[in-house]
Amino acid sequence: MGGVFIVDDNAPFRTVARAVLESGGFRVVGEAATGAAAMVGVPGSAADVVLLDIGLPDVDGFRVAAQLRQVAPGAVVVLCSVRDAEHYGGAVERAGVAGFLPKSLLSAAAVARIMAGQDARR
Repeated sequence: MGGVFIVDDNAPFRTVARAVLESGGFRVVGEAATGAAAMVGVPGSAADVVLLDIGLPDVDGFRVAAQLRQVAPGAVVVLCSVRDAEHYGGAVERAGVAGFLPKSLLSAAAVARIMAGQDARR
């Protein structure tokens, strides 16, 4: 299915996300707990998808998403959060990302649907 880079400051969530995505056919190519670590790790990882938490300790996921467009333009960015997208007002839509997933709804199928939608828009 493709390589996923997981960016989330919660180590237990990264572990669960890895298991969920790998069981659904994805290959996890890297992980980061901060936006700064993501900016270092994603470009060299050959990630097709970046699963990016909005609430990071050093910088918000919206800012990381904008930076990733510059350093890893081929990666599909999927924002995630424990909150619903409505909590962020229009920021999710303005972020220029492929999609948003509440963490409670994370599945390989959901990520694949977002990727397919992004491919159809290209």
